[in-house]
Amino acid sequence: MKNILGIDIGGSTTKIIGYCNGTIFSPLLVKANDPTASLYGAFGKFLSVNHLSIEDIERVMITGVGSSAIKEDLFGIPTVHIDEFQAIGRGGLFLSGLDHAVVVSMGTGTAFVAAKENHARHLGGTGVGGGTLLGLSDRMINVRHFNELIETAKSGDLQNVDLFIRDISSDTMETLTPHTTASNFGKISDLVSNGDLALGIINLVFQTIGVCSVFAARIEQTDNIVLTGNLTNVPQMKEIFDLMQKLYDKNFIVPEYSEFATATGAALLHGWEKK
Repeated sequence: MKNILGIDIGGSTTKIIGYCNGTIFSPLLVKANDPTASLYGAFGKFLSVNHLSIEDIERVMITGVGSSAIKEDLFGIPTVHIDEFQAIGRGGLFLSGLDHAVVVSMGTGTAFVAAKENHARHLGGTGVGGGTLLGLSDRMINVRHFNELIETAKSGDLQNVDLFIRDISSDTMETLTPHTTASNFGKISDLVSNGDLALGIINLVFQTIGVCSVFAARIEQTDNIVLTGNLTNVPQMKEIFDLMQKLYDKNFIVPEYSEFATATGAALLHGWEKK
């Protein structure tokens, strides 16, 4: 079997991954504002890094919001468009090793997909995602880049931003712990710093995504929630989801290559058009 390429063409980044004989390899990311330019750039980089030629590629499977701009086969290689939600679901299950889960794709916005064995179904989504992080940080603390936002948040303290259950009630609640957030940005201190605000923005975005995914998992009757997409690289995410895992008794899973889940799913669906 020759190599299959899975390519996820986004608005600003294109992700590519190889698949051969049941194994994925060499995930790569290329940034470009033009989807066609990013596709060809990612393809060329992948071949160069892996010392492959065009003849070594059997099929190219493309998905993502930018894939609609691609109308022809790539360098004469059969090029197939894959439904993005099917790719998200299949990729999330493959990378996590699960056969049933809610797969969450966290990009500029967030999509929730119910995935089970060989079927995936789009449950819905929210506009809260990476775009929200950057938009709020730009307006609130004049920070426009992810790395700078993440670094700024390291000195933050949520007690100066968020209202917790312990701030409004001394009673013990059966389903809520004292440090559960009662209101995001509900207790901004006069002494609030940019670090506090940065952490508050990150917490707001991930808690919103987390609660939505918990509701989806309850509807789908699964305890497993697979987190994928670029936002899985935000280090503060782990502590936020660890707390939510204890609160809601759901398994939040971040598999290896999580940011390449959609590209992986596209590659895995290389035989779908024959059915």
